[in-house]
Amino acid sequence: MADQHIAGEVVVADNGSTDDSRELAAQAGARVVAVEEAGYGNALRGGIAAARGRCILMADADDSYDLRELPRFVEKLRAGADLVQGCRLPAGGGRVESGAMPFLHRWWGNPLLSFLARWWFRTPIHDIYCGMRGFTRACYDRLALRCTGMEFATEMIIKAARYEAKIAEVPITLHRDGRTTHAPHLKTFRDGWRTLRFFLMVSPRWLFLEPGRLLIVLGLIGYAIALPGAHIHGVHFSSHTLVVATLLLLCGYHAILFAVGVKTYAISQKIVPRDERIDALLERVTTERATLAGAVMMLIGLALFAIAFAQWRRAGFGDLDYERTMRFVVPGCALVALGFETILAGFFLGILQFFRR
Repeated sequence: MADQHIAGEVVVADNGSTDDSRELAAQAGARVVAVEEAGYGNALRGGIAAARGRCILMADADDSYDLRELPRFVEKLRAGADLVQGCRLPAGGGRVESGAMPFLHRWWGNPLLSFLARWWFRTPIHDIYCGMRGFTRACYDRLALRCTGMEFATEMIIKAARYEAKIAEVPITLHRDGRTTHAPHLKTFRDGWRTLRFFLMVSPRWLFLEPGRLLIVLGLIGYAIALPGAHIHGVHFSSHTLVVATLLLLCGYHAILFAVGVKTYAISQKIVPRDERIDALLERVTTERATLAGAVMMLIGLALFAIAFAQWRRAGFGDLDYERTMRFVVPGCALVALGFETILAGFFLGILQFFRR
């Protein structure tokens, strides 16, 4: 395409168009690239791989985007941006023509998921789904995108933010879909869930770490009131509370171990950049130290079992004082389980260390 602002070529990535569509694209001067693998991400990756320019501009070929707005993307790229994202929503200065976007997408799904992207990943944009964007070849190569489906677009934004790329936003107008041969492929609830699932999968903090912290805090509170058998407003917190608190502690600890392990693996695979906090943690929490700490916890737990066993023996191996004995048995079970998990986690993180080198 060429005008007074930009000059380049048009590449059409085709992984399912009709023969007529391909012929029309070729007649219009576009270079049509056949992509065998199905999927939105595969089509874009095929087209980007075939493109020869330093800067790449992309847009859905369904008449919903006005390509005459592309020069503003080029201006941002020339000004130093690595990635320029279009914004169709009023929150970012964009405009949606009547009937161009389903009601739930416009007022609920897109704004909510874009808000989560800003909150969780610090992406400075208001429309994470917009298919009209521009980026430099260097930025794209650095991101090493992997998604083959609709998550490709959000993966690009999230990784760009994590790798501290310079991101700009351009307000645009969304027009009605001009396709007549078939309806849009986007499904409101299915694809909304796929986006949320992808957010969680690439964010160990919100999937594992924060829930784990909350569960551990609740578990410790449970122990604080159940071990002494506290009475609060006429409610007696005793052994059953202790069992539930132990469950919370175990689940929370397991979630936090998952957070560290997933983050370490993601760094090793260059899905996310290196994190100084993870580096510092892994320097301190070696396999040997984790094994020692786990063994100490297990020994303390076994000591509590021994105290309960001694009480049982003094009772002639008959009935025990249930309330008293459970205050040794339940914490003992918790410590043995936590110690065992700590030892396994130490070896698991040690294995992941080899991939980080």
